[in-house]
This record gives sequence, C-alpha cells and structure tokens, in this order.
Amino acid sequence: MTDTGFGALTGKDLSALVPRYVARSGFGKVGSCQLFRLTCATLMLEHGADIRHVQEQLGHAGLQTTQSYMHVSIRKLKKVHAATHPGATLSPRPDPEAKP
Repeated sequence: MTDTGFGALTGKDLSALVPRYVARSGFGKVGSCQLFRLTCATLMLEHGADIRHVQEQLGHAGLQTTQSYMHVSIRKLKKVHAATHPGATLSPRPDPEAKP
C-alpha cells in the first residue's frame, strides 16, 4: 500500500519514504533503503549466515558483490579474536635480527 492507499509500493516509493520516516523518528540520523540492506546483510553474515544465501536474498548475480558486505564482519572477527584468543594477549616476540 502506498501513502495514498492505492497499489503496491515500488522501490522508488520506499526510497522516498524511508528517509522521511527515519527523520521523523527523532534519532538524529539519516536512513535509506540501501543502509537497511547493508545492515541486514552484515548482521546476517556476522551471525553465521552462509554468504551464498545472503547473495541470493540480495539478488546479486555474482558472489564478488556480496563479498563487499564482508568487511564489517571481518572487523568484528578481529575484535572478537583480540578479546578472546589466548594468543592475542601475548607480547610480540623480540626480533633477534632487529638492530637496537
């Protein structure tokens, strides 16, 4: 249903409506359909969804396009590793070949 109550929403309708509703929310942030798409895909990947399933849901023809959503997941992976892996708290070994 559109704002007028007639017909189905199109992508163009949503692209016009989403920023207005986000602005009205009072969060003081901007929003767009693409932002929601990116957030959804990133959260799915961070919670273990198979990248092929996310690719299909987003309608990407190639896996390479979907992989662009992975950078945030890799950042989270590094953060989790640093916080939980026993080796992450070890001091680096001194380089015996390093000059003082």
